[in-house]
Amino acid sequence: MSKVNKEWWRGAVLYQIYPRSFADTNADGIGDLPGITSHLDHLANLGVDAVWISPFFKSPMKDFGYDVSDYCDVDPVFGSLDDFIHLLDEAHKRNIKVVIDQVWSHTSEEHVWFKKSRSDRTNEKADWYVWADPKPDGTPPNNWLSYFGGPAWTFDTRRQQYYLHHFLKEQPALNLRNPEVLDRIKKTGAFWLDMGVDGFRLDVAHTYYYDPELRDNPVRPDNQPWATDLPPNNPMGYQKRIHSMNNDDNLKLIEELRAFINEWPDKFLLAEAGGDDSETVAAEYTQTGKRFHMAYSFGLVGTEMTKPDIVRAVSKIEDVLKDGWVCWATGNHDFKRVVSRLYDEISYEDRARFSMALGLTLRGNLCIYQGEELGLPQAELRFEDLVDPYDIAMYPDHAGRDGCRTPMPWTHNIPNAGFSTNYKTWLPLAEAHVPMSVDLQESDETSVLNAYKNMIAWRKENEIIKYGDFHLLDTEGDMIAYKRMYDGQEILCVLNAGIETAEYKLTEASEFNFLENMSYHVEYESDRLVLQPFGYAILQTA
Repeated sequence: MSKVNKEWWRGAVLYQIYPRSFADTNADGIGDLPGITSHLDHLANLGVDAVWISPFFKSPMKDFGYDVSDYCDVDPVFGSLDDFIHLLDEAHKRNIKVVIDQVWSHTSEEHVWFKKSRSDRTNEKADWYVWADPKPDGTPPNNWLSYFGGPAWTFDTRRQQYYLHHFLKEQPALNLRNPEVLDRIKKTGAFWLDMGVDGFRLDVAHTYYYDPELRDNPVRPDNQPWATDLPPNNPMGYQKRIHSMNNDDNLKLIEELRAFINEWPDKFLLAEAGGDDSETVAAEYTQTGKRFHMAYSFGLVGTEMTKPDIVRAVSKIEDVLKDGWVCWATGNHDFKRVVSRLYDEISYEDRARFSMALGLTLRGNLCIYQGEELGLPQAELRFEDLVDPYDIAMYPDHAGRDGCRTPMPWTHNIPNAGFSTNYKTWLPLAEAHVPMSVDLQESDETSVLNAYKNMIAWRKENEIIKYGDFHLLDTEGDMIAYKRMYDGQEILCVLNAGIETAEYKLTEASEFNFLENMSYHVEYESDRLVLQPFGYAILQTA
């Protein structure tokens, strides 16, 4: 293969911070920006290249920050703009890039733009959001559904029209087809780029454009798999969302956004790509020099990560990706934690290591969600502890968001495991997480945390893994095997995704050296590997 460009973001390891749950410094039970700054050394020691910080902008917090009321200021619950500038400076001193969320598909209903837009049909911002007349019988314009359940339309009595919202009714959809709106959105991005942030994670980029004719979505065919960005009890999954999102014009907008950010050297765009076929969408949204720098899908995040799940996600990406780039993730702030989605017959530690080895050896980037480096399982919460509107609406079948957002355990022998000195935290800290705290794992050479540190350090020095091509091999049973190839060198990765010990025959054994310090739960023989459940082996050409 020809050598790829080596921009800093290619092959980088990112770390997602959900600021409400990372660390609290002002004793109000909610994490804040100074809390992130106080633990930057943890991230530097882990070896990550960049942090992605979920929204910390001014917001009524109906959706905990993803309902923005001011794109260019910090919500007081997280601190101040000066706190963010200090965080940015301290991260850069440690050679950690800072990526922030940008929620450009919708705002809060409390945003001044929407307050003006809804006041009447003729004001200067009347067309800044997606408005539509009711049908003759007064019902919504079409059958589009919201991620949060129910119609994606809410009636406004002042305008006598419906407005579109893909999420909560308090999150009206911006009309990005309006050049004035797009220009204002770019200016909010420029505010942060000029400040020195290194890139944006673009929330729900698949919802930017909608069908201008507002046609009904058709019924999802029975033979079409359930979308990985939806839990099985979400009624949105019964529709094929070809008109409400992932509109064909989205690619034109993506290319315009890429041209915009190219005005700032060394910045990058990471897009969240959902919809009925999120793997294909993620691949289509990336293209060297022209579209997003990278995107991530729900192929691993939204599944149980069985062998069929992994093979399907990886194959779809590779079939479409071409010269694009993907950012893998096995978890985030919207889904059940990865170790609790894998087979529960196996220990948390083994599940965490398997997820780590897979994510850090696939082609592209990996984004680690806070706590994954500790192997944290999903927190079990009572219904009365839930605060997330999505979890509450989908209860009891879905409790993935609050249960993965509980506070980080830093120090095992102090209240709230060092997250906060307040007796009550915004979500309860999981007692099961305390024995897995950062301080205990740092002192244990065999811990999941130290396994992450070792593999990230190895990856940083290995161009085959960071930049190499990918080739999936045919395997039997629950075994997964693939090769990474770069500049005449190869790495063979073999993982057992099942709960039974399995054997892998080495057809080219003499050509590879077994990397014992990068393998786990495996016996290496001259012509075969014997892997225990969730074991993995990494071999490199001699």
